[in-house]
Amino acid sequence: MKVILNKDVYNLGEEGDVREVTPGYAQNYLIPNSMAVLFNKANIAMFEGRHAAIEKRKEEKRQNALSLKEKIESLELVISMPSGKSGKLFGSVTNATIVENLEKQGIKIERKKVDIPGHTVKSTGPVSVKIKLYGSDVAELKVVIKGEGVEEEAPAKKKAAPKVTKKDEPAAAEVETAVKERAVPTEAEVKNEDNPA
Repeated sequence: MKVILNKDVYNLGEEGDVREVTPGYAQNYLIPNSMAVLFNKANIAMFEGRHAAIEKRKEEKRQNALSLKEKIESLELVISMPSGKSGKLFGSVTNATIVENLEKQGIKIERKKVDIPGHTVKSTGPVSVKIKLYGSDVAELKVVIKGEGVEEEAPAKKKAAPKVTKKDEPAAAEVETAVKERAVPTEAEVKNEDNPA
């Protein structure tokens, strides 16, 4: 089924393009959402009247894409992530992470337009990320992933018994006798207590 696109549709085409799509896609998604109209004489005439305005918008998009490409390619994005000693990240850098850091720089990009080699980065170092722009334009973004050293906690040492010095010997002897006095009675003492003579 042929349709004329009313809007830019990702992975399908731009406003004013004529595309062949399945009837279900056209009738259930594109036409109800005002993204496309049927390809017929009336709609062709309507789009021919809007042709100049559509071409003007396309040219503006091309110019914006070129300036955005220059801005992205001149930028070096530095992302800090927690990592181990070997440089392996605790987590990973995804396209959402890249988009979030670009927004901090004042650049707004859709997440689905960011192409990371291998889909995610799981180690520190430089990475080249491709960002799809208007049409077939692609910007190359330099990303440097730095590891934040996470200090591993040393296992807690068991507390050793305090050392007894010569000064402490009399006090230690007193403690030892006090412990003996409170000690559990032996079996013989228990039998004697149970059977008084």
